[in-house]
Amino acid sequence: MGSHETGTGTTLPTPATSAGRAGLDAILARPGKAVIALDFDGTLAPIVPDPEQARAHPDAVPALAALAPKVAAVAVITGRPADVAVRHGGFAGVDGLEHLVVLGHYGAERWDAVSGEVSAPAPHPGVAAVREELPGLLDRVGAGAGTWIEDKSRAIAVHTRRATDPQAAFEALREPLSDLATRHGLIVEPGRMVLELRPPGMDKGVALLEYVRELGAESVLYAGDDLGDLPAYAAVDQLRSDGTPGLLVCSGSDEVTELRQRADVVVDGPEGVVALLAGLAARLEA
Repeated sequence: MGSHETGTGTTLPTPATSAGRAGLDAILARPGKAVIALDFDGTLAPIVPDPEQARAHPDAVPALAALAPKVAAVAVITGRPADVAVRHGGFAGVDGLEHLVVLGHYGAERWDAVSGEVSAPAPHPGVAAVREELPGLLDRVGAGAGTWIEDKSRAIAVHTRRATDPQAAFEALREPLSDLATRHGLIVEPGRMVLELRPPGMDKGVALLEYVRELGAESVLYAGDDLGDLPAYAAVDQLRSDGTPGLLVCSGSDEVTELRQRADVVVDGPEGVVALLAGLAARLEA
């Protein structure tokens, strides 16, 4: 994949596809009409064994603060609760990020930097039922030591990364968790050694489409790393087909290959994402 200098010594990758090049060109031509949308875990923050210890890459906030004033909006779209992503990202009260939006729980929650408040509808009742039944189910399945539950309030995630055999535990839990989710009107979203039970109709694609249309954006960049980002990739494809150029960025890892195959630009994890954001900000200053 090629690259070119921004004029400040920072390189900006050249997209590998014609659609990606058109997306980047549109962002550079009219940045004030561009939305920059990003996943959090694995994209802005390195993946760690305990999600509670996840923090944004140290250069992420400076890069976003440099870029955000030059574009229509920056949105972080995450499966986490919005306030958790804000706290772990260090997004509140940062000069340059006054109009950052965090769409938490796949868009069910929204945090606006301008107000510092989270707005959200009532939780799906199935989540409470799953919360009650899940510990007993894990005991019956015998998924192994180290498997643990993350309560996201509007969704429940079961992590296997710390299990004795993470992949075996992941596979053993797929079917019983799917059955549990179905009984309570939820769906299961697989990820990187995690299975998340959440309400249907909540995904990053829906959140991205609604936000882009709300702003009347004329171009979009989306960066992600995991299977849960595929709906957002599909949303960018839909926007492209409707005449809105888009750029798909993959925060590359050895654990997920689907995004790498569909992306216009593949970078080396959160460090690469942050470098791309910084390069874009620098290019817009040139």
